[in-house]
Amino acid sequence: MASKRIITLEKLLEGVEFELLQGELSTEIVDVAYDSRKVTEGFLFVAIAGTIVDGHKFIGGVIEQGAKAIVVEKNIDEIKANYSVEIPSDIAVIKVDNGRAALSLISQNYFDHPMKKMISIGITGTKGKSTTTYLIKNILEQTGKTCGIIGTIGVAIGDKVTPIEHTTPESYDLQSYIADIAEAGCDYFVMEVSSQGVKMDRVAGMIFDYGIFTNITPDHIGENEHEDFNDYLRCKAALFDRCHVGIFNADDPHTAGIIRNAHCLVKTYGIWGQGSGEDATTADITDEQYLAGCEEYTGKRDLMAVDVSHVNEKDVLAMKFGLRGLVNGEALVGLPGLFNVYNALCAVTVGALIGVDDGKILKAIRQVEVRGRVEAVPTGRDFSVLIDFAHNGVSTESVLKTLRGYNPHRLIAIFGCGGNRSKLRRYEMGEAVGKLADYAVVTSDNPRKEAFADIVEDIKVGLSKTDLDYTVIEDRMEAVAYAVAHAESGDMIVLLGKGHEEYQEIQGVKHHYSEREAVAAALEGLQD
Repeated sequence: MASKRIITLEKLLEGVEFELLQGELSTEIVDVAYDSRKVTEGFLFVAIAGTIVDGHKFIGGVIEQGAKAIVVEKNIDEIKANYSVEIPSDIAVIKVDNGRAALSLISQNYFDHPMKKMISIGITGTKGKSTTTYLIKNILEQTGKTCGIIGTIGVAIGDKVTPIEHTTPESYDLQSYIADIAEAGCDYFVMEVSSQGVKMDRVAGMIFDYGIFTNITPDHIGENEHEDFNDYLRCKAALFDRCHVGIFNADDPHTAGIIRNAHCLVKTYGIWGQGSGEDATTADITDEQYLAGCEEYTGKRDLMAVDVSHVNEKDVLAMKFGLRGLVNGEALVGLPGLFNVYNALCAVTVGALIGVDDGKILKAIRQVEVRGRVEAVPTGRDFSVLIDFAHNGVSTESVLKTLRGYNPHRLIAIFGCGGNRSKLRRYEMGEAVGKLADYAVVTSDNPRKEAFADIVEDIKVGLSKTDLDYTVIEDRMEAVAYAVAHAESGDMIVLLGKGHEEYQEIQGVKHHYSEREAVAAALEGLQD
């Protein structure tokens, strides 16, 4: 856990635009909280007027708990009138326009700007963020350096992974995690910068050494998320106002617009033929052809993949390709699918710009394993089992198309959809499975406080647009056992939606559940 320290209010507010309504800036603060339940003697409490809960209504309580200072978004008279709260004159009250942004800056000051003690890499995009962070980590660790990760899979320091609730945590927690990584002696840290993290000012004031854009497709649009795709895109693009070097997937159609408005040095990567109109498997490319094929969007791509092919060996699915540009040579990434070629290109670009030797880069991407991201589970059988976090229509379609590239005898999908989430996601995921799988088992996936039967009915709306044969088994352990028991030679079974998660959330309670344990139990139950 990150070290705590006593710090004056004046030091905490460095870089924050504020108005001191009462009290002294010399007040000493022992810690900071945005959750009133965590306030004790000597704390600074940041009251945030959120969309669901207004932190100002807890001011009276935090004063009784010993808070010495309060950051507010409202005037004292308004707080007194609306919340029937008297604020003693010895309590420092600081007014700001945006409590969330202020919390981020205050948290960075409290933890003594931990990201400045390392080389920082922020990555944004709809797909590929988690995989790319681990590819980057593998590359950097080939040099003998250490790298921490913050993202969907959790906070990773060395071999220890601590689960977290949000991809980009609330700013105080985020700075605490970054401080943990710095105090562990890491030379680098890589984090996923989610659009919600930007929208909610969780990364306000943070400047990255490197920023990465993988791709973007509509996602997280709806109530309490993004109002439309433009808002989603704007939040993704904001990373490139707060980094020194921007690394972009030149083959994404939205890259051109982001680059035009970016305030950073631009570097790009891509696959030969994906943006140039040429055959992606062209064997020999001259320098003239290379330059001509790289002009779209940003001019010459800094790194390009050529001769992309699939590798299918027992319990191993991989991609092979050549590299031209920042790194030259023959590469193999130990993960399946064209999208993992893009993820590898991104990580290779980072490694090359940081100065990692080509040989070490190529070795690192060959050996990578990413939990819950098209993760192959050894079966010792003549069929394959894979685990992936895909939990919407776009990512499901991407994964299933990828596995189709390996020509399975049958592609069997096990999937469900989360409760208390968009119905549209269920329709789209059902339709994607219906179009691309040969058989499906519809099962439970974090139904939360919604009835499983209601979720299934929504999934069936998408499935009904296809003629896919499927069965419904609510218990996910039983669903996995059923699919494994009926597997045929050459089949691929893909478990969608859970990925790295090791729980099922039912009626507000998280119950232990592991895809790996479910597969192991199913394999053990097979008759030889």
